[in-house]
Amino acid sequence: MKFTLSWLKEHLETSATVDQIAEALTDIGLEVEEVRDPAAGLGAFTLARVMSAEQHPDADRLRVCRVLTDEGEKQIVCGAPNARAGITVVLAKPGDYVPGIDVTLGIGRIRGVESHGMMASERELDLSEEHDGIIELPSGEVGERFVDWLAANDPAKVDPMIHIKITPNRPDALGVRGIARDLAARGLGTLRPLEDVVVPGQFACPLAVSIDPAIADKAPYFAGRVIRGVVNGPSPDWLRSRLRSIGLRPINTLVDITNLFTHDLNRPLHVFDMAKVSGDLKVRPARAGEEILALDGKTHSLSEGTMVISDDHGPESIAGIMGGEHSGCSDATTDVFLESAFWNPIAIASAGRALRINSDARYRFERGVDPAFARPGLEHATRMILDLCGGEASDVVEAGAVPDTARAYRLDTARTARLVGLDIPAETQRKTLTDLGFRLDGDMAHVPSWRPDILGEADLVEEIARIASLSRLQGQPLPRPRPGVPRPVLTAVQVRERSARRQAAALGYNECVTYSFIDHASAALFGGGSEKVLIENPISSEMTHLRPDLLPGLLSAAARNQARGFADLALFELGPVFAGGEPGDQATQIAGLMVGHTAPRDPFGSRRRVDLYDAKADAESILAAIGAPAKAQITRRLDPWWHPGRAGTIALGANALATFGELHPRVLRAFDVKGPAVAFTVRIANVPLAKVRSTTRPALGASELQPVERDFAFVVDAHVEALTLVNAAAVADKALIDRVSVFDEFTGLEDGRKSIAITARLQPRDKTLTDAEIEAVGQKIIDKVGKATGGTLRA
Repeated sequence: MKFTLSWLKEHLETSATVDQIAEALTDIGLEVEEVRDPAAGLGAFTLARVMSAEQHPDADRLRVCRVLTDEGEKQIVCGAPNARAGITVVLAKPGDYVPGIDVTLGIGRIRGVESHGMMASERELDLSEEHDGIIELPSGEVGERFVDWLAANDPAKVDPMIHIKITPNRPDALGVRGIARDLAARGLGTLRPLEDVVVPGQFACPLAVSIDPAIADKAPYFAGRVIRGVVNGPSPDWLRSRLRSIGLRPINTLVDITNLFTHDLNRPLHVFDMAKVSGDLKVRPARAGEEILALDGKTHSLSEGTMVISDDHGPESIAGIMGGEHSGCSDATTDVFLESAFWNPIAIASAGRALRINSDARYRFERGVDPAFARPGLEHATRMILDLCGGEASDVVEAGAVPDTARAYRLDTARTARLVGLDIPAETQRKTLTDLGFRLDGDMAHVPSWRPDILGEADLVEEIARIASLSRLQGQPLPRPRPGVPRPVLTAVQVRERSARRQAAALGYNECVTYSFIDHASAALFGGGSEKVLIENPISSEMTHLRPDLLPGLLSAAARNQARGFADLALFELGPVFAGGEPGDQATQIAGLMVGHTAPRDPFGSRRRVDLYDAKADAESILAAIGAPAKAQITRRLDPWWHPGRAGTIALGANALATFGELHPRVLRAFDVKGPAVAFTVRIANVPLAKVRSTTRPALGASELQPVERDFAFVVDAHVEALTLVNAAAVADKALIDRVSVFDEFTGLEDGRKSIAITARLQPRDKTLTDAEIEAVGQKIIDKVGKATGGTLRA
């Protein structure tokens, strides 16, 4: 819906600015899409006077003009046919932006002659499509701003245009008067009264109108009158300017008047050329095979039952949607039949969709125009036609009856605070409804005929709150039954799940959400597939069992991505897994899967294949995020779907917290995943809760004493794992040994033995270690490793 500020002020007496109006419109639910102010782009242009206009030496159609400006005389080359001495023109100087041609001017040279600016036409200034010559002004002083001259002499050309978005439930806002009514209720002005107009008939209407009883429910009311002796032709300037301001093309006075009423008062009308109408007019359903050449220039095949207005020759108009070309008005029209009707919105919407015709009339009728204004709208339009085109009007002929839309709902002023949280005085509420056109009778609010969306008491509250502004709402805390801090809503496990999910995302994994149901073969690969987790009525053969682990879903997702060309992946999922069908057989895990490489290819060699240490680091990071103890061991107790030599389990004694490493090759083959592929699974419920609950992190256990590192190289049998050696050294003195790590391995010694070198970091807490204390810890490490592995210090 588009309208201009001056158009709005014909219905609303207001001193509000365009910005204030736009802000209020959006706040009351009529969202502003665009505000176009022509004056905003004209501020740089000034008036100038042509002193002389000489023929260009090298061009027949160009003139070299001497132009008096506010900066003195300038030379300008102009090709307009009306460029001549003595006229007042609009000047664009070098550096000015010309909106109509989207150009910023500079000093130019045209056919060898320098030009210092441009004398503009209306199209170049985006004022109209006129471009046959430059603008000639009848008055004005040199140097005067053109926008100021327009404001004083032709204000319509600098009239701001506002474009608003109308929701389907507000058909009353499809007319400028309806918008003005809302703004008046908001307090931005006073709604001007609409004059009651009744045009007495001068003669009996020469034709009759009727409605086929078969469609009486679709066409409740049809009225019209003949106006003879009209003089049609171009509309007055004010009417053409008004239509152009909202993007409509003026056609002739009769048609322009109907377009004006459509947008001004939300009352679509139609005029028939009486010279082309044969017999009476009848609203009836179309017959099979009937066609009509509509005003859009297209021939439309009418479906059987489509409502048409026809005469003895056939359809002359598609009712409520578009008139026919045959009976359309032209400049030669002298007698017309002016029609005003009310159509069933659903019938119009159905016909419009079937015919694929979009028109302003259809847009309004399918949303619901004011049925009570059908006859008054006819009278108002008759008066304007007589004023602008002359002639005399007949009596009004009618068929059907205006639907009764009268209804009333109880206004409970105390309900507004309960429903929307706004404390609005009762008198203000009643005034708001009165300003919107409601009639109040005690506590009953009678709904105006132009508001089909008001269907209950709650709608009254909505109207009051909308006009009062929902932006006034302020957040209020919910009442608490007792003072103090409420208990946490999330359980400790839920908090851990949230922390684990966030940490996985922070590590660069993409979250997946897969089904809890998988096929039997996949479940069997991960230790499941038993009868206890069989679905009795599966939705497909691929969803027959509850999943025993999260990795099958991640592997399936990786395979689908690889099939589509995405080779490097990092996926994770957090969700339940099932060991049986009972409530206690369900546990929550978070699993991650990495496939391919750690980075894209680059010239620096930073790209490498993912390995088990990537999975180990990520698993430890998630364990730390959910509060797992730092002192955990890595064991080789593995499930069969992990690679037997390239995976490990992080555990506290017999309690397995997480598993990481490469997946077994047979698992990758089963899921058609191309490696390398590493993964981790964290069992959230197995992580013990902290003995002391605190919302803060524990204090940092840093020591100011110098740490000591000692290296040991042990000769062990070839089958001894480095992990066994590291775990044995780490428990030699738990108070002093901070970290043990492997830094070298040498194989091929005598008798098939190997050498493993480790570093033990000792961190004192109370005092600096003496050499004797360091040697004592070293001896403990040697003893522990020897006992656990049979190894000896390498000579």
